[in-house]
Amino acid sequence: MGMSVALYRKLERIGPDLRDALLTLFEEVERNREESVTKREFNELKEIVRDLAEAQLKTEARLEGLTLRVDQLAAAQRRTEERLEELAAAQKKTEERLDSLALKVEELAEAQKRTEARVEELAAAQKRTEERLEELAAAQKRTEQRLEELAAAQKKTEERLDSLALKVEELAEAQRRTEARVEELAAAQKRTEERLEELAAAQKRTEERLEELAAAQKRTEERLEELAEAQKQTEKEVASLARGLKATREQVGGLARSMAYALENEAYRKLPAHLATFHGIVVQDRIVRADVADEEINFFARARKNGKPVILIGESVLRLDDASKLKSLQAKLEKVSALMPEELIPLVVTHYAKPKVLEKAREAGMLVIQSFEWD
Repeated sequence: MGMSVALYRKLERIGPDLRDALLTLFEEVERNREESVTKREFNELKEIVRDLAEAQLKTEARLEGLTLRVDQLAAAQRRTEERLEELAAAQKKTEERLDSLALKVEELAEAQKRTEARVEELAAAQKRTEERLEELAAAQKRTEQRLEELAAAQKKTEERLDSLALKVEELAEAQRRTEARVEELAAAQKRTEERLEELAAAQKRTEERLEELAAAQKRTEERLEELAEAQKQTEKEVASLARGLKATREQVGGLARSMAYALENEAYRKLPAHLATFHGIVVQDRIVRADVADEEINFFARARKNGKPVILIGESVLRLDDASKLKSLQAKLEKVSALMPEELIPLVVTHYAKPKVLEKAREAGMLVIQSFEWD
């Protein structure tokens, strides 16, 4: 029995093993067929063979599609792993940046303290300068009073001299008796003149001292102006530091809020499965952020534990490194418990918890879950 050209072409398109099997079948049919085999039966056999060949082609095409899909999934898995490594590196850099920013804030706070101490020292020095100026003013006043007293004494001396001259004229006839007295007066006059010279010298020294005081006062005023300018510059620098510190605090606060929101968003997805697997708590609907008793609750959900209805009340903190951070959750629990009769399960979600703080939280009956636990 011969085969058609179309049948040969289809046989060439199928796999070698199946093609050999079909050819062997055809040969066997050809050897064993009897005269009673009709053309209709032979055509049916050809249809069966054709169907088998088409099914083989479809199977091979399906295998090729599956192979391509497996290769695509493997490439996607590799890209996912690379992305996870990049995210881990970015997380590490973010934590290092936060530590650096915290250190910078502490340094700025110390610089602020030193600036305030310096300002207090300048204020004290200014006060001492003003007190010294008041003392100099008082000394100047006493000097002027002393000069007035000396002027009055000089006037009295001149009046005394005029009186003595008058007395000499009146006692001219008693010249002999008064010569001794005149000599005494002359000696007294000499002493008076010497005293006047001494007073003049003292006056000169006083004026020189006053000039020195005036020069010192001028230098003091110049120094005060310099201090005032330095104070003004210091105030500008302090204001600049304050603005920089405020901007730094705002940046740190914004970064902290972004990381806190990221932690919360991840917790919303991962917590239900983790709570059910490791703590036997089955969330009935989903975990949400809610306002209860005028308090913002980061994690709120109705759940069941051992078949008993409970309510999750949770807070998120980036680092649980201070026991004081537990007070906020405790205060919210007290307010919520007054409104809801169900058992409350306090929950704290964090990236990292210090062992001592973790122990205190557990002693207070709080469930602490760190982000690495749900991965």
